[in-house]
Amino acid sequence: MVTVTVWNEFRHERDSDDVAAVYPDGIHTVVADALRERGHDVGTATLDEPEHGLSQSVLDETDVLVWWGHKAHDEVSDEVVERVVEAVHDGMGLLVLHSGHYSKPFKRLMGTTCSLKWREVGEKERIWTVEPSHPITDGVPESFEIPHAEMYGERFDVPAPDELVFLSWFEGGEVFRSGCCYTRGTGRIFYFRPGHETYPIYEQAEIQTVLDNAVEWAAPGDGPDPYFGNAAPLEDLD
Repeated sequence: MVTVTVWNEFRHERDSDDVAAVYPDGIHTVVADALRERGHDVGTATLDEPEHGLSQSVLDETDVLVWWGHKAHDEVSDEVVERVVEAVHDGMGLLVLHSGHYSKPFKRLMGTTCSLKWREVGEKERIWTVEPSHPITDGVPESFEIPHAEMYGERFDVPAPDELVFLSWFEGGEVFRSGCCYTRGTGRIFYFRPGHETYPIYEQAEIQTVLDNAVEWAAPGDGPDPYFGNAAPLEDLD
């Protein structure tokens, strides 16, 4: 069982009737319920909680942090950002969803602007599985459709992924690297593009399967903790 914390600004759902109609209890609740139904131990945290719900004790107990943000990236405190980045370096997994590409933790970990093209007209998106042997693609078809989506288009200003597992095509003609895997320190990061506050994308079966697989992939393993600094020799030296 993987211990997961699903983080969400939880602002759109309270400020917009259109968003509340799609996610009345918050995007984090839908994602958390989907992961819980698949056997994970899931908690949630939101922006307006003390320490944004991400105290050191919460992160210490979190195997994988799922992050959704959009309109309030700048309100996330630098202290909490540093805490999250350090936790990733120390082995915590991080799943960054949709507009979380502009979140402070993701930008810090990528070291780039994480900028992209975008357009919101509700066009069709087709997601292609480009690395079918990857664990994140287990049970996912070669391609699947999202009927209505916000377009994200290249260039996506991120470092070249360690592994690219999904590629999106949009009705307007753009393409986008939609499933990007990275390692920072001993922590694994997966950026997954689909998701928008006015479309029920997180209720789609294929999306929930990817999130489940990604949590399993990003969870810390049982490898040795690396040691840094001055080291005594393991063998006799003359």
